[in-house]
Amino acid sequence: MVAIRSLAESETLWAGYRLRQLRGVGAFGRVWEAEAPDGKTVALKTVECKSGIATHEIRNVRKISALHHPHIARIDKVWCERRRLVFVMELADGSLQDLAEVSKAEFGQPMAAHLLSDYFGQAAKALDFLNARRHVIGGLRVGVQHRDIKPNNLLLFGDKVKLCDFGLAAMTASSSVLNDSVGTPAYAAPEVFRGELSDWTDQYALAVSYCYLRGRLPFSDTPLGFRRDYIRPAPDLNMLDAAERPIIARALSSTPQDRWPSCEEMCRTLNAAARQKTQSRR
Repeated sequence: MVAIRSLAESETLWAGYRLRQLRGVGAFGRVWEAEAPDGKTVALKTVECKSGIATHEIRNVRKISALHHPHIARIDKVWCERRRLVFVMELADGSLQDLAEVSKAEFGQPMAAHLLSDYFGQAAKALDFLNARRHVIGGLRVGVQHRDIKPNNLLLFGDKVKLCDFGLAAMTASSSVLNDSVGTPAYAAPEVFRGELSDWTDQYALAVSYCYLRGRLPFSDTPLGFRRDYIRPAPDLNMLDAAERPIIARALSSTPQDRWPSCEEMCRTLNAAARQKTQSRR
């Protein structure tokens, strides 16, 4: 938990929302526990507002907020104020990033495969729901690629995982499209560096997130920004058990079509491998 820097800061109002406690600080924004005008407790996230991008992000979030799924975090409102984007959403207990840090601090090791595969199975259901081209948005039937899947964007509500942060989401009408290179380079698929987006882009980022939570990232040479000349090397999967490696290696294929047909199928296979390992120890 992050301490409030001053009493005045804790009492700041954003369009009627009173800030109670600072929950997290990132490179471009903050997440607060806040009190809504009706007295309910919510999460209020503020992000640096950039000209032109703000309108795009607000439009994206509003579109996604209309797509209801049990593993997608509820978004109540989004607007721009004081040169910041403001999002009001349901308050989470934390993220998988937070849980991983607790695991390392308390037990000196990364998250166990059986626990992680269960959490990722929940995230996979939401991603497959979004990725499937069955959403009618703007009169078109499209799929949705999140484009910034990483541990910080996998929120925990008790034992339930929900996706959040849809400001960079893109609507896709075909399996591969030209698109801006956005997101977090460390988790991005090879096609993102080439300025492309595929039906399997989110799956790749989910697999990289799995590696990170099991110990570390699978690539050590990722540039800080997106470069067209960068080519992903073969992933180093030594942080994983032998049974996990071929499953994640497939999801990290440089050719999108060679990855798993769905995120759920990848996670079901991971879960089966984790169960088999647990049973063999008994």
